[in-house]
Amino acid sequence: MSSLPVSPLSDTVKPDHSAAIAALKSRFGKQLSTNTTVREQHGHTMTWLANQPPDAVLTVQDKNQVATAVEICNQYQMPVIAFGIGSSLEGQLNAPYGGLCIDMHAMDAILQVNNEDLTVTVQPGVTREQLNHYLRDTGLFFPIDPGANASIGGMVATRASGTNAVRYGTMKDVVLALEVVTASGEIVRTGTRAKKSAAGYDLTRLMIGSEGTLGIVTEVTLKLFGISECIGSGICHFPTIEDACQAVMLTIQMCLPIARIELLDAMQIKACNQYANLELAETPTLFVEFHGTEVSVREQVQIFTGIIEEFGGHDFAWDTSEAERKRLWQARHNAYHASSALRPEASALSTDACVPISRLAECVSETAKDIEVSGMIGPIVGHVGDGNFHVLLLVDTNNPEEIATADGIIGRLAKRAIEMDGTCTGEHGIGQGKQKYMQQEHGNALALMQAIKTALDPNNILNPGKIWPDALTTLQ
Repeated sequence: MSSLPVSPLSDTVKPDHSAAIAALKSRFGKQLSTNTTVREQHGHTMTWLANQPPDAVLTVQDKNQVATAVEICNQYQMPVIAFGIGSSLEGQLNAPYGGLCIDMHAMDAILQVNNEDLTVTVQPGVTREQLNHYLRDTGLFFPIDPGANASIGGMVATRASGTNAVRYGTMKDVVLALEVVTASGEIVRTGTRAKKSAAGYDLTRLMIGSEGTLGIVTEVTLKLFGISECIGSGICHFPTIEDACQAVMLTIQMCLPIARIELLDAMQIKACNQYANLELAETPTLFVEFHGTEVSVREQVQIFTGIIEEFGGHDFAWDTSEAERKRLWQARHNAYHASSALRPEASALSTDACVPISRLAECVSETAKDIEVSGMIGPIVGHVGDGNFHVLLLVDTNNPEEIATADGIIGRLAKRAIEMDGTCTGEHGIGQGKQKYMQQEHGNALALMQAIKTALDPNNILNPGKIWPDALTTLQ
């Protein structure tokens, strides 16, 4: 649709990559596709940015094929974009300069589980649900839960987070080691299975969150955690969003070891009720979960009850039933689809921000007021235990005024979060969509990031046009 926002660099004349594609075709045969539909499927993700398909898509089977493909692309200076499941939200998978998309979904082997060390090594195409299904009889689980059934490789690339982050951390906290293909096609390993190291630069953390601009992940070693003896889940309602956020802030400041604490505003609850046939009170609501022994869970619930009562929380109901817990969190995970159903003819635009917990109530409340004044439908839901929340704007992409209004809301949210010493994105990443906020957030540190990119990828072939705009001069 011509009225959609144009992706950065979309008007740039793309270089001719026919020689590189011929070399790749000679090496990989039918594994390489130049079919228009296939290319478009790998260019477009869950974003309103215009589709920018690659010139070709290569489905790989192992790390050596990845290395060979990248080596050929580097020789011809053709861009390379790694593809997992396609659930990214900021245009990370678009190909503004054309190039090769390497589809990693077939690299989905779980290579080694070390029960005694609480670690697992997987290929990047393994999804989080697949991994936890595999681990179901071990008493262990992988806690990072971004909602979508994302691939582990993609979760590394975007430094994914999710509902469990308040207790178990984000991808940067659970990745022990990586195997990565560099821009030259070399396979390197960062880190070991040891829980810590003081040897040299932390290349593992450098790769996590780099959105495929520094290397392509071909293997991941992760921390695992034991499944708790008792898990209690529940919900409670509040008069206002600010009351709910104040309760969250005090919960965290009191160091209550809560496992999940999710905020859904009144509009989001309405959406969930309609979508999942629930009968929840349509007021700001917290979904919570407690992990531990039966005694410790009851103690946590007792403390939490006292906290929420201080801020007008009411109708707190909790249960240790697994069926009830799954029903509750399924409704939370369906928030995107539930919200979209509020206005089926519109496009759903998801954005996020993250602030220090002390500024959470202020940031969420100001954002809610901004949406209300705009007249747009924009449910708010968030992993508020770590100060991260999301807005899902429902936008008529054929209406320029709505597009401008939505863009204004997103811009004000990003700047509001940065001014509160937070970030314009807690887990979605930068991609193409949030490049314009990078300078405000990072200042002269942005030049250091660009220097690292140039050193590791001198021909600028790894996912160019992401995180910050690129000049075309290196892509001749």
